Amino acid sequence: MEFRYLGKSGLRVSTIGLGCNNFGGRLRLEETRAVLHQAHDLGIMLFDTSDTYGATGGGKTGDSEIQMGQVIGPMRHDIVLATKFGNPMVRDGTKQGGSRRYIMSAVEDSLRRLRTDYIDLYQIHTTDADTPIEETLRALDDLVRQGKIRYIGCSNHAAWRVVEAAWTARVCSLNRFISAQDEYSLVHRAPEVDLMPALRQYGMGMLPYFPLASGLLTGKYQRNAAMPAGARLTETQRLADRYLSEKNWTIAERLGDFAVQRGHTMLELAFAWLLAQAPVASVIAGATTPEQLAANATAGNWHISAEDLGEIDRIAAA
Repeated sequence: MEFRYLGKSGLRVSTIGLGCNNFGGRLRLEETRAVLHQAHDLGIMLFDTSDTYGATGGGKTGDSEIQMGQVIGPMRHDIVLATKFGNPMVRDGTKQGGSRRYIMSAVEDSLRRLRTDYIDLYQIHTTDADTPIEETLRALDDLVRQGKIRYIGCSNHAAWRVVEAAWTARVCSLNRFISAQDEYSLVHRAPEVDLMPALRQYGMGMLPYFPLASGLLTGKYQRNAAMPAGARLTETQRLADRYLSEKNWTIAERLGDFAVQRGHTMLELAFAWLLAQAPVASVIAGATTPEQLAANATAGNWHISAEDLGEIDRIAAA
C-alpha cells in the first residue's frame, strides 16, 4: 500500500481508504469486524465514517461509529480515523449544521461512539448556509487546540465556499481545512471545473467518494442483461436513474475494453485514474466483504502513463 500526504498537511493517508457507510446498516457487528481487520491487514489505514452513517439497511444514525468503536481499539493508533458532522441526526432540525453550539456536542458524541479520545480528520459533511464560516472554523480550531481533533476538512462544498473558508482561516489565523471529500469518478467529473483548481491553489487534498459510480465502473453490470441480485444499482432506483444513462453505458463499455487490453480490470482503472489526478490523496471506497477489500487494496498499484491518460480522457468524453 502506498501513502500520500493529504494536501500540504503533515497527515499521511493510504492511497486507498475504506468508506464505512455500510457499517451498522447493511453489515452486522461481526461482518464489520471482519472488514475492518482485513482492511488493516491489507495496509488500508484511512477509515472514513460519519455520525449519520448506519441509517440505511435497517440501522440507525450513529451505528457505523458505534460498531467501529467496538472494533478498532487494538488498531486505533495505526489508523487515520476520519468522521463527519453536520448532516441531520434527527428530523426536527436541532442536531445538524456548523454552529459552535452543535459542533461542541457533536464531537463529544462521536468520540463516545468511537470509543476514542481524538479524531484524526473531522469533516463538516455539507454546507451550513445559516452559520458564518468563521464561527464554524473557530469552533473547530478550539477542538484542535484541545487535542480532540487533529485536522479538519470539508465535504460537499462548492468551490467558492472552499475559497471562503481558506481565506477566513488565513485572515483569522485559524486551523484550515486540509481536505475536501466530494463525488468524483470517470463518469462524474464536475469537480474538475472549479473545485479541484481551488484545492490545488490552497494546498488541500481531494478524497473522492463514489469512485465506482455506485458499481457501474466495476464491470459487473452489462447493458441489456439481467441486473445482478442484491447490487446497489439493482436495489436503489434513484441511483440507477442517475448512473445508468446511455452515455454512461457507452463510456463504461469502452473503459472496460481499454482496461482489459492492458491486463487490468475496470475497477483498477477507475481507482488508478483517480490517483493520477492532482490533488487526489486517497480514494474512499466502501466494501461489504474482505474479498472486495482485497480487490480495492491492489487497484491503486497501476500507475497509468500520460499517453493512456489522454486516451482515457477521449473515451470519457464520448
